Amino acid sequence: MAILGGCLTVTALSHANDFYTHPDYLSFKQKTMQTYGLSNEQIDQAMNGTQNLPNIINIMNRPGESKPWYEYKSNFLSESTIQKGVNFKRLYADTLNRAEQQFGVPQSIILGILGVETGFGSNKGSFRTRDALATLAFGYPRRAAYFSDELGALIAWSTKEGYPTESILGSYAGAIGYPQFMPSNISKFGVDYDGNEHIDLRNSAIDAIGSIANYLAQQGWQRNQPIGFLARYTGRDPQSIIASDLTQPTPYGALKSQGISPLNPIVKIDDLDMVNVIQLQESYGPVYYLTYPNFQVITTYNKSRMYATAVWQLGTEIADR
Repeated sequence: MAILGGCLTVTALSHANDFYTHPDYLSFKQKTMQTYGLSNEQIDQAMNGTQNLPNIINIMNRPGESKPWYEYKSNFLSESTIQKGVNFKRLYADTLNRAEQQFGVPQSIILGILGVETGFGSNKGSFRTRDALATLAFGYPRRAAYFSDELGALIAWSTKEGYPTESILGSYAGAIGYPQFMPSNISKFGVDYDGNEHIDLRNSAIDAIGSIANYLAQQGWQRNQPIGFLARYTGRDPQSIIASDLTQPTPYGALKSQGISPLNPIVKIDDLDMVNVIQLQESYGPVYYLTYPNFQVITTYNKSRMYATAVWQLGTEIADR
């Protein structure tokens, strides 16, 4: 037993925090203190009770299932999710309209992200965020630096807002609330849209709506510009036109000459429009889309092209109901 009160406190914390003796814990604390101006005691207190969750490492190491689009989309483009979205749209119509006007992001895309991420708040995640991030920061070397920074951001945000760090729940990878923001993105892009002087993405759908719109606007969303169009391809070498990097679009005229065009003949695209071609797999074969830079902005939320398409199509269906 330690004699000095300070030593006794450290001893108690060391027993309550599974990572207290980890060789990287001290450097994590030092960086977090320097970055956010927190004290040693504040960090130790926030980490008090942290548990290692080995099942999270197992999830991260599990090979990702490569589903084709026609199977992937069924997870999100279901009638039950669409109906949840219609109800959500009705309930928050004023906020969605305000966000669209202020940030230039269509409410259909805001709705699509909320639907794909958490089913409009019905599944925000049940992992203790602090424990999930600590497990990954100290037990997942491939991305340890990233998750260590997110753990520091979580402690700083929760301390600033007055939320007990251990009370915050989210996904196995540390994403939080209706929009599944990582902790650092709450500070960067979160908006107090309900005006209560707190950014609460866990309980405030209004804050979530404003924060998603702000995030996409800051990622470069182009107001009143298209997302994309279903396309027809008549060439013989699709790999020659499918975009490898969505941040490097091509003038439509150059792609048109290779056999790609809008499926709907009413749609007219200027030859100088900068677009990409993506391919997805339907049950009957490949389908093609001509996508604009706004599609690429959706992929900054999640790099998957199927994710971005699901957001786009789900949101459009809800908005049209």
